[in-house]
Amino acid sequence: MNSSKSPGLAGFGILKNTTCHTEKKISVFFSIIFMTVGILSNSLAIAILLKAYQRFRQKSKASFLLLASGLVVTDLFGHLINGAIAVFVYASDKDWIRFNQSNILCSVFGICMVFFGLCPLFLGSVMAVERCIGVTKPIFHSTKMTSKHVKMMLTMVCLFAVLIALLPVLRFRAYQIQASRTWCFYKTEHVEDWEDRFYLLLFSCLGLLALAISFLCNAVTGITLLRVKFKSQQRQGRSHHFEMIIQLLAIMCVSCICWSPFLVTMARIGINESRSKETCETILFALRMATWNQILDPWVYILLRKAVLKNLYKITRGCCGVHIINLHMWELSSIKNSLKVAAISDSPVSSKQINLQPLSSMGQ
Repeated sequence: MNSSKSPGLAGFGILKNTTCHTEKKISVFFSIIFMTVGILSNSLAIAILLKAYQRFRQKSKASFLLLASGLVVTDLFGHLINGAIAVFVYASDKDWIRFNQSNILCSVFGICMVFFGLCPLFLGSVMAVERCIGVTKPIFHSTKMTSKHVKMMLTMVCLFAVLIALLPVLRFRAYQIQASRTWCFYKTEHVEDWEDRFYLLLFSCLGLLALAISFLCNAVTGITLLRVKFKSQQRQGRSHHFEMIIQLLAIMCVSCICWSPFLVTMARIGINESRSKETCETILFALRMATWNQILDPWVYILLRKAVLKNLYKITRGCCGVHIINLHMWELSSIKNSLKVAAISDSPVSSKQINLQPLSSMGQ
């Protein structure tokens, strides 16, 4: 234990005087519940995506389905790998000295925590950019945003997240066992070296940047949808506006509420020289909130769709007895109709046709 520079004993110094104690039964209960609910919800989302992809093989939906599939598959593997390691740690009574002599498990755990933390945030921002392009520039989206380009973006996002996760290992900086002895991450105890600060700030800044991009693109998408709704005299795109606005609000709220505490906490630890006594409990609380984001992702992106909203409307209408929205507005292929309206409103050909109609009537 005196050889703290040895790779096999990296991070064990924190096990001596830890001020963060968690009850074993409660912690195991949380880990099993988070793992089970995450696997079930993401598996259900994957099944729904595969069914939707078989039914609607439209080019306009291919990019969204591929990105959504990458998101839920990443969340699924994140729950499987991180959840399995966490349950193993609790089952071993958090005795890292016994099963982590070479620090391999802690390194794998830390790499998975960073990768499965950043990758869903990156994919969420890419999905927000894709939706923004699809709504604001539908012609460009239909001609340039092909499945090949989407697969390349997915590969680049995953490789970038892997690079960030492997950066400490490539720099011979071992991942550290945290004060609760339940997970591994960057060094958060007595951060004094500039490189340790850099990793914490890099993780938090990249995560906050992904959230900011998602917020900005979703805001632009929502404003554009509202403008198209008020400009168009047709009523066919109204259901799509209603569906998309609810999805955008849910995506922004869930992502910001779940991930902001953890990212801000990591940034505060990276900036401040000393930690407060409550930081360990704060990190655990923020980590559990971030885990809930991966659980809620499939429900926000996949299950909160027109069919579910329509059934909720029927139930609400039956309970309250109030007629709010005409159900005839929920037309088939509403996404295609709204994009068509946006394309026609932005197309110069449509304006020429509208201007030529009065001239032709006068000639007659």
